[in-house]
Amino acid sequence: MLEERINQDLKTALLGGDKLTVSTLRVVKSAVLNVKVAKNTRDQVMPDDELIMILQKEVKNRQESAELYKQGGDNNRANQELAEKTIIQKYLPAQLDETAIVKLVDATIGANNAHAQNSMGEIIAKVRQQTAGQADGALIARIVKDRLAQ
Repeated sequence: MLEERINQDLKTALLGGDKLTVSTLRVVKSAVLNVKVAKNTRDQVMPDDELIMILQKEVKNRQESAELYKQGGDNNRANQELAEKTIIQKYLPAQLDETAIVKLVDATIGANNAHAQNSMGEIIAKVRQQTAGQADGALIARIVKDRLAQ
C-alpha cells in the first residue's frame, strides 16, 4: 500500500537526517489525515487511488507555488518547491505521454459517440477514470476540448 510506503520512507528519512524529505512527507501525511478526518476514516488505511489524488494535488500546489516564487524573484524558494514536488512525484504512477492520452480521448469519444462540447465533462471523467492517476487532469481537459472542437 502506498500509505505504508510513505510512512516507511518518512522513518528512513528521519533516521537518515534528510530534512527536506521529512518535511515534505509530513505535509503529505497531514493532507492525508485531513481527508481521513473529514471522512471519519482516521483509523483506516486510505485506498491508493484516493491517496494518488491527494498526491497529485500536492504536486500541482508545489508547481504553482514555484511559478509564483519565480515571478516574485525568489529562486531559492522556487527551487525548494520544485524539490518537494520531485519527492512527492516518486509516489505517483508513471505519467502517460500526450500521444497516449490523445489516443485514449479519441477512443472514449468514439465509444460514446460524443461530438459536442456539452459532453466534455462526461468524456473527461471517463478518461480520468481510465488513466487512474497517470495523467494530469488539466492536460486531459485541454485535449478533450481540442478534440471535441474539431
